[in-house]
Amino acid sequence: MPFAFGGPAGKGRIRAEPADFVVTEELSFALKGEGEHLFLRLRETGCNTAWVAGQLARWAGRPRHDVGYAGLKDRHAVTEQWFSVLCPGGRHPDPAALMIEGVELLEWRSHDRKLKRGALRGNTFRLRVTGLEADPGLLEPRLRAIATRGVPNAFGPQRFGREQGNLRLAERWFSGELRPRRDERGFALSAARSLIFNAVLAARISAGSWETAAAGDPVQLDGSGSWFIAEAGDDALPARLAALDVHPTGPLWGQGEPPGHGPGAELERVVAARFPLFAAGLAAHGLEQERRSLRLRVAELAWRTEDDVLELSFSLPAGAFATAVLRELLDVD
Repeated sequence: MPFAFGGPAGKGRIRAEPADFVVTEELSFALKGEGEHLFLRLRETGCNTAWVAGQLARWAGRPRHDVGYAGLKDRHAVTEQWFSVLCPGGRHPDPAALMIEGVELLEWRSHDRKLKRGALRGNTFRLRVTGLEADPGLLEPRLRAIATRGVPNAFGPQRFGREQGNLRLAERWFSGELRPRRDERGFALSAARSLIFNAVLAARISAGSWETAAAGDPVQLDGSGSWFIAEAGDDALPARLAALDVHPTGPLWGQGEPPGHGPGAELERVVAARFPLFAAGLAAHGLEQERRSLRLRVAELAWRTEDDVLELSFSLPAGAFATAVLRELLDVD
């Protein structure tokens, strides 16, 4: 993936300890306070989301599939996230007695539906970079540029799995070498889609068009999954793009051709043709063509430096990766 701003402005270390990487998620809906699903907001230190979900299932005496969460969080962090547990009739163990190593219960409420994947408004990050080596004359302008222009909305390396295991799984699945378990298939499909999207994004960065859109290109409203086709003669579009009101988009690959008829659509077809096994496999498994913003607004970006430490805070929409922000700022270990 090329850099949109010319490369890192320095280097440092992230996650020297879990408290250096704090993530707080915000649900996209209000809890009703009644229903058979017990919602628990937990603070986890050094815990894997799937592992915590298994512990909750054991605590409640329920099957694992009765536990829901909106997104996977990194184990090497302090995270605040919601889980739901189906408790028929509203009968459940006392939440105040919940004891899981590395987990603190912050609050609980009832709701009438299970927590689904992706049901987030977004996440807030508080990061601490130690061992900072950066020229303030480069770092400060870079931070201001990111606050004003956003960053390329790349999928982070965690999407591809440890040593790209999710991508390798997709390759073996699509080639007929194996049939993955049901709980593995979603990871494989997401990794294949992310590979093609990142490749398109890389091409747009190299061409200097990751922030722009031409007539015929699909354009997405900021903070929304809604998109429309840019029309010729839309004099307001450049100003809306500059204000981060709308963003150019890239493909989440699936059946059929990408929408639009502008130069972006032709580029997407050319890039996808470089990955015939993945493009065909995604279509064969019934995924539809969808869109994702090529650009990511970094909201409420604030920073403070002291000695060799940089503290950052910002908010990102659901599905975005903090690594997309960090890679444009610093080379982090």
